Amino acid sequence: MGKSKTTKFKRPQFNAVGLPVNAVKEAAEEEEEHGGDDDDCPAAELLEKLESPSADVRELACASISRVVQQSLTIPGLLQRDAVRRLGPMLLDGSLAVRETAAGALRNLSACGGQEVCEDMVKRDVMTPLTALLRECCAGFDGATVPMKEQKNPLDSVANEAVNLLWNLCESSNQALSMFNKSGLLDVVVQCLERHPHNVELATSAAHCLHTVTEDNPELLCSINCAVHGALDSVLLSNQPSLAHTLLKTLASGTLWNVKESLPTARQAQTLAAVLATLAKCLDLDAGELIPQLRQAEEARFSSSGMEEQAKGERAAVDEMDDGEEGAQNLKNEKDEDDFSDLLPREKEELREAAALLTAQQTSLEIIVNMCCSDDPSDDEWEESSSSDESEMAADGFSNPMSPLCLSAEVHGALINHNIPQKVLKKTQFPAQGAMDVCRQTPYWGSLIKKMQRVQSRALTCLHTILSSMDADSLGGAAALQEAAQHLSSLVFGAAEIPKDEEFLESVISAMRSLLQMTASKNIPQVISLQQLMSLSEAAACSDVISVRVNAVAILGITGSTLAKEKGSAETLQMIGNGLLQVATKDADLVVNGEALDALFDVFADGNEAETAAKNIQLLPALRTLQPVFKAKLRKAGREAYSPQQLCVLNNVKVNLRRFVGYLETVVNK
Repeated sequence: MGKSKTTKFKRPQFNAVGLPVNAVKEAAEEEEEHGGDDDDCPAAELLEKLESPSADVRELACASISRVVQQSLTIPGLLQRDAVRRLGPMLLDGSLAVRETAAGALRNLSACGGQEVCEDMVKRDVMTPLTALLRECCAGFDGATVPMKEQKNPLDSVANEAVNLLWNLCESSNQALSMFNKSGLLDVVVQCLERHPHNVELATSAAHCLHTVTEDNPELLCSINCAVHGALDSVLLSNQPSLAHTLLKTLASGTLWNVKESLPTARQAQTLAAVLATLAKCLDLDAGELIPQLRQAEEARFSSSGMEEQAKGERAAVDEMDDGEEGAQNLKNEKDEDDFSDLLPREKEELREAAALLTAQQTSLEIIVNMCCSDDPSDDEWEESSSSDESEMAADGFSNPMSPLCLSAEVHGALINHNIPQKVLKKTQFPAQGAMDVCRQTPYWGSLIKKMQRVQSRALTCLHTILSSMDADSLGGAAALQEAAQHLSSLVFGAAEIPKDEEFLESVISAMRSLLQMTASKNIPQVISLQQLMSLSEAAACSDVISVRVNAVAILGITGSTLAKEKGSAETLQMIGNGLLQVATKDADLVVNGEALDALFDVFADGNEAETAAKNIQLLPALRTLQPVFKAKLRKAGREAYSPQQLCVLNNVKVNLRRFVGYLETVVNK
């Protein structure tokens, strides 16, 4: 039977909806067809103003470009006019205000443009002035006058925009990451992290950047020294109570995990304990309680400072933005809601805190997933493979989850000591209704709804990984597993209809598969009924997400192979067999077909009940008919449609199908 394992979480990549570089060429060709009148082009006018002798005009031009690029249709015109090379020198302008707005414009361009635009920006040498700017900022930190309370060092604001730009580029461009490794920018970003006692916003931006550049980057490990470790330790030891600091500590923990190999052996156990203690503390926070409290605090602050009228104006502005503000949606999409708190108005202190909390909890869960996953080279993408008795490959191209996935004794022990499985299970609950109501009723706060749902989905994925990495006894034994199964059942079947949200469905069905596999292997009675599982399979069949369909089929296989051992189960096996045959013959994806066949092999492999059911549903003639069709589809698909791992497993299925047909022929001729 095919098994599944969770892929490691990468730091968020920009969506493919980001503007491709070839769109710039298309825009240029279209402009040539229409004469390309620069005088009527806002982009041309704004770029011309960058040459103004007036710093105020240059600042205004940069700020205008920063807004304009949020409308993705304007980006081709800007890039075609070499906006990156013309904005680059503004990063080193004599005016700090111009530097800040220029960095902000390039930052928005990188965020709204997407991966290919980021790569194009690097090719246009944006890293050279950006590196120089960051070095100048950090050199000025020590000599700058300490600002009074409530005042920020202007260099910090410039550095914050620059670090965010660097972060965007490094998570989207391998060339930018390579330049980061070789140019000594690590020390610069660490200096920004060390500003956390004075400026948590800058430190958090630096922590995001460090968390990104240290992931799967062995070239950088040789540059990680005691100073870097010390800066990260200092963040973890900070006793600041704000939720912004919770996010900062979480990101520092993730970075320490990424660079664990650079730590002295004697320090590794201590660091692991500190990392998991930080993550556990973050997961202990109850967003369902804190979000309404933060909203109440905001209302009280508005009331005491006479800001009611301003709040009304903001509601109107948000309504107008919802009607047609494409730019804000672009930014939201490109960042994938992972961190939009720095895009919120400055006065939205409580909302920024709530956003920081949810980002911290999502990140904590992703770090735990990565702790439980091996460094398999195929972790870069889902590998929706399936296997039978000849392969340990998973339904997603990974190894058998019923054996620990390279989970060391130290990590296993630390996860148990900090009650991580129990904390993760608690986070799989639906977001609290009170918090959801507050967010639905309040402008700006509605942006938190998706983040709350994302935390739940990450928790379900994390639960799946924990179930794939630990043994039943470590997780509390039969009673605890049955309780977890009942909880998952309530999430899926508690409402009148099975939830259709694809991210939720993908994560919950993977957790359910791992749990059912574990309980089946331990002969623990199932608490989820067959009728529920069949309805889940029907709902999954309508999903566009391959892993949802693969896991639904696998669940039927697990259930069927367990029932095949029981007397009087032939009728039930017939129902399962017909469902699997339907998927094997009619699903459009070969991987799902292969998983369905694999499940059929397991369900009807042995036993009198299975033999009776196989004869009743005419399994042998059905598979004889399917065999040449599957073989032809596999040959036609070729290497372009599926990965090498998937093709390997599908070829195994093809071989096992031939053998299974031979086995059924023997059964019939008995």
